[in-house]
Amino acid sequence: MRMFDPPHPGTVLKDYLEGITVTAVADHLGVTRVALSRILNGSAAISADMALRLSDALGTSPELWTSMQAQHDLWKAAKKRRSKVARLVVA
Repeated sequence: MRMFDPPHPGTVLKDYLEGITVTAVADHLGVTRVALSRILNGSAAISADMALRLSDALGTSPELWTSMQAQHDLWKAAKKRRSKVARLVVA
């Protein structure tokens, strides 16, 4: 069952990083401050590579981050208008 309007994983990540500067976390993760900031602000997705980095740094699973990203992406995609696709019948 899909969650109603799931948050961007960057919102959850902000809670994990409370009290630590974006610059310090970015340096620790080996990414740019801009890249991390874009995730935290919800304008960039968490990639598989970032999920692995976060899991190592925070003691979480990479699946936690990729699952949150997938739920968020599916919710957004479901809200967009698109043409209906008929069910495929395989003979």
